[in-house]
Amino acid sequence: MNSPAGTVGVRLRGTRGGLVLGLSMLAVLSQFYRSSIAVVAPELVRDLSLTPQALGLAGGVFFLALGVVQVPVGMAFDRVGPRLTVASISALALAGALVLAFAADGTDLIAGRFLLGAGCGASFMSAVVMLVRWYPRERIGTMVARIFAFSQVGNFAAATPMAWLTETVGWRAVFGASAVVSAAVVAFFVWAARDQPPGQAPVRVAAEPLARTLRGFVEVLRTKDYKRVIAIHAVAYASVATVLGLWSGPYLHDAFGLDGVGRGHVLLATSAAQVAGLLWLVPLERRLNSRKIVIVAGALAVAAILLALAILPAPPVALAIALLVVLAGLGTYSPIIIAHATSLVPPTLQGRGSATANIGQVAGAFLLPVATGAIAGCFESTSGGYPLVAYRLIFAALAIALLAGIAVYLGARDARPRPDGPPTGTRSP
Repeated sequence: MNSPAGTVGVRLRGTRGGLVLGLSMLAVLSQFYRSSIAVVAPELVRDLSLTPQALGLAGGVFFLALGVVQVPVGMAFDRVGPRLTVASISALALAGALVLAFAADGTDLIAGRFLLGAGCGASFMSAVVMLVRWYPRERIGTMVARIFAFSQVGNFAAATPMAWLTETVGWRAVFGASAVVSAAVVAFFVWAARDQPPGQAPVRVAAEPLARTLRGFVEVLRTKDYKRVIAIHAVAYASVATVLGLWSGPYLHDAFGLDGVGRGHVLLATSAAQVAGLLWLVPLERRLNSRKIVIVAGALAVAAILLALAILPAPPVALAIALLVVLAGLGTYSPIIIAHATSLVPPTLQGRGSATANIGQVAGAFLLPVATGAIAGCFESTSGGYPLVAYRLIFAALAIALLAGIAVYLGARDARPRPDGPPTGTRSP
């Protein structure tokens, strides 16, 4: 007789349940590593003698590494499949976590973050490509949103729990332990997930010269309206991630004097808001049968909040926290942008199409932290951190970047989840 554990294992391996769980766990790790320096940024600045430029680069270099690996990862997805690609590249994330655990200065921190970004370079891409193969078109946006929602567990872990563990055992021990957890998660994913459903022929690109493979990326970029979608994709996630994943911790510390646990509580609230946003905002695309409407509305709302944070000279701490929480909840429309981009390319280019979209996203997620680090570097650091005006300028710069992305995206045609349905209306039963 099979044991209960064995029965559960049989039900997970090679099924939708196993796939979604494996992808979700990978996304949790990626999200944790993306956000892991926000709550401990003041401690990193102190222990590693970081300049604001170094802190900004450490925040952005994770995404630079993501961008660097997108072309080879996209090619590998189409050649050997997402499962083996994820298993291979994840070794870099383990190395990055260990480098962070033993970091002696800013250079080590930046190197560790680069390795982490490269090692997580296939996590979210694999979710998009594999979900496209396992689920019908109209459910892709919703399923990607569910993966993103579950990934917020990583943000939860990078908030109050990380702050508490940092005070208890130190941030070095936290990163060391994360390497062990990463190894276990990747092992489960390889065991549970499959590239396509049972009975479906593998989607593989026939053997072709490297130049022809690379031309696939050019074909993706030539797809009608694809570059307009990438324009909003480059700043949508990046503007929110730059605030929540890098500057929210220093902002709360410098402007309001919140300690590590206090900052962790706020980031815990923003993570909860992101989960709520993913669960109610993203499904609106199916209810309205319009991706463009939801994307534009979400982006405009985030830009308005960033402008409010920039304009207010000295907001009460409760108002500042409320604005950060609302920004987190309304800034969760990125999965819809991914679904929009994915819908524009043919199946044989989905790996490279997802990679190209991800390059756009991570380019913005690298450049915006670096640019905002340069803004903070224009102000003299004191024992109390940076003046409020530095953060106001950072929020203003992010709002301007997002508004520019919206202006370009407005020219793109809509991509309805149900092509045969009306542009707006209630979801079909």
